[in-house]
Amino acid sequence: MIKEVKGDILLSECKTIVQSVAPNDHMDSGLALSLRELHPSMTKDFRHFCHLRNPKPGEIWAWAGAGGHRVINLMAQEPTESKSSGGHPGKASISNLDKCLKNLAKFVKEEGISEIAMPKLATGVGGLEWEDVKNSIEKHFETFDGKVIIFTNFVKGVKAAE
Repeated sequence: MIKEVKGDILLSECKTIVQSVAPNDHMDSGLALSLRELHPSMTKDFRHFCHLRNPKPGEIWAWAGAGGHRVINLMAQEPTESKSSGGHPGKASISNLDKCLKNLAKFVKEEGISEIAMPKLATGVGGLEWEDVKNSIEKHFETFDGKVIIFTNFVKGVKAAE
């Protein structure tokens, strides 16, 4: 089941939050910044992962924290640019997002994850159109037995009707 809601994703009942990032992302804006502030060890672990693995767009990286909380990072964006050019993540592509969502669908099935929460992936800094992203999510999760909660409208401090 795919359900669109409005509210604050950080107040979601889902133990697994999905976000779009770039390889080597500094996680300094939007949901990534909020998750970085909430789970500082995630960012440290992500930097370590990127240093060791040099991930490519299309890959995913899952982090598990205390209390069973998970953050799954979809690398739909091009790698973060050098510091001399501002250090900002590159733009996302629908082909990178498709690869990520395919990997995500496989991962949640293998891990027995029954529900995930996500924002409108890669539509902010990533620059993708929501309709294209929505179609990709529907394609990869149409047969998912669990719940996909998409926070289409962010309302800080408001719990969504999941």
